[in-house]
Amino acid sequence: MSRPPVPPFDAETAALKTRMAEDGWNSQAPEKVALAYTPDSVWRNRSAFIRGRAEIVTFLEHKWAREQDYRLIKEVWAFRGNRIAVRFAYEWRDAGGQWFRSYGNENWEFDEAGLMSVRHASINDLAIDGRERLFHWDMGRRPDGHPGLSELGL
Repeated sequence: MSRPPVPPFDAETAALKTRMAEDGWNSQAPEKVALAYTPDSVWRNRSAFIRGRAEIVTFLEHKWAREQDYRLIKEVWAFRGNRIAVRFAYEWRDAGGQWFRSYGNENWEFDEAGLMSVRHASINDLAIDGRERLFHWDMGRRPDGHPGLSELGL
């Protein structure tokens, strides 16, 4: 299975791969998202260590059950060869109605078919007032006209 764009990445293909990942995660469809990763993909997400698509699906199901009204923006930080580093922010609320903005960085490594084989994510959560939210769109893909992280000053 191939998932273009494939490495080696340039500025254009790294940005496209990043937007595709953002769109996938904003779909909140764990089975669909898992297909972007190799069957034996290895993750570190905060303090969780995840291996393989089945664990990715389970992880994402739990994540999006807890992180309601999830909206994510990713931005390329750096790229080289088969690796891309991104920074991101996402907004969500918990079951009690408290809003958060989570900030983080991810380091990605891809196989020759363009599937992500390694993902390392470091993430911090900041409680915010609902009036401080910046990510306003219906669930799903961020509209093309919506500002990115740099435009929002994040």
